[in-house]
Amino acid sequence: MIYLDNAATSFPKPECVYQALDRFARHDLANPGRAGHRMALAAERALDDGRHRLNQFFHGEGPERFVFTLNCTDALNMAFKGVLRPGDHVITSDLEHNSISRPLRQMELDGKITLTRLQADGGGTLHPDDVAQAITAKTRLVALTHASNVVGTVQPVAEIGKLVRERDLLFLVDAAQTAGVIPIDVQAMHIDLLAFPGHKSLLGPTGTGALYVGSRAKVGVWREGGTGGDSSSETQPKEFPYFLEGGTPNVLGVAGLAAGIQYVEQQGSEKIRRHEVELTARLWKRLDEIGGFQVFGHRDMDRRVGTLSFRSEALPAAELGGILDQAFDIAIRPGLHCAPYIHRSLGTFPEGAVRVSPGAFSTEADIDQLAAALAEIVG
Repeated sequence: MIYLDNAATSFPKPECVYQALDRFARHDLANPGRAGHRMALAAERALDDGRHRLNQFFHGEGPERFVFTLNCTDALNMAFKGVLRPGDHVITSDLEHNSISRPLRQMELDGKITLTRLQADGGGTLHPDDVAQAITAKTRLVALTHASNVVGTVQPVAEIGKLVRERDLLFLVDAAQTAGVIPIDVQAMHIDLLAFPGHKSLLGPTGTGALYVGSRAKVGVWREGGTGGDSSSETQPKEFPYFLEGGTPNVLGVAGLAAGIQYVEQQGSEKIRRHEVELTARLWKRLDEIGGFQVFGHRDMDRRVGTLSFRSEALPAAELGGILDQAFDIAIRPGLHCAPYIHRSLGTFPEGAVRVSPGAFSTEADIDQLAAALAEIVG
């Protein structure tokens, strides 16, 4: 199969990730503990190694500030439900994935917070001035995606982070589409909370992710239980990361994630992004030549990730996706992409659009076969 759904999860993984998972599962897959037998200590070292790699990769304040989670959704819920208080005002946008939109909307419906949802411009970009104008005396948090999972546009998070910090507010960034392909410096960008998955552009396995918690963010306890070290405290130990990591972590997944990060570092995130974006531009050009397709987002490839969404004048997105899968063995993603607000803004709700997202191992031949298939289908 030609796999072009990397915005959902990257596939295939680098060979080193498969090897790391196999090796760890066969030799060190014990419950991590800071004191105990050699396998438990090896498992603890795998977690420590993963945190150190993340801290270096994102330029954090310390490895203990990276809390391992089930995925990016888990990290975002941990952040929202840990920092927001009754009466707080939150600023977000119509570009957001449901992982941001749904928890915030539910908290709004429950009367716990008030919410402002900013609208991106026609090219899919948020403007810092709009964020500044939306701030009120009760604003506590600005929560935005780094890049849209629908239109692929990269947002000016460094500029927004600066203005948010100047107003002494908290800034949360959802890096689901950028962690691994866009350089992120949480301190330079004034990011207090960074949520990201391990299974997308960091090239790790599913079931992995993390929340970076900067020292300015005071997050309430998320889940309480064992921590592998302090067993005497009556309540969850306040020490990070264990304060937010109750229970046995996915240490096998973290071992694979560490290998994925190492691969990305060796290849260079900008090199990977450039490869993916060049394939996106190649497809866009072919769609122009075929005709009958509306492509969404701006065309400045320096401000995009490798995700392209479009609709056909001839066929609904779901039907087009089904034909590509069944007749051409090509995997893309039709629908609303868990981001209904941006589809409403684009005018593609409720049908959605076709999303193509090449990855680190996609080729020009993959894109050419997809374009030929689309030409045959609509022709």
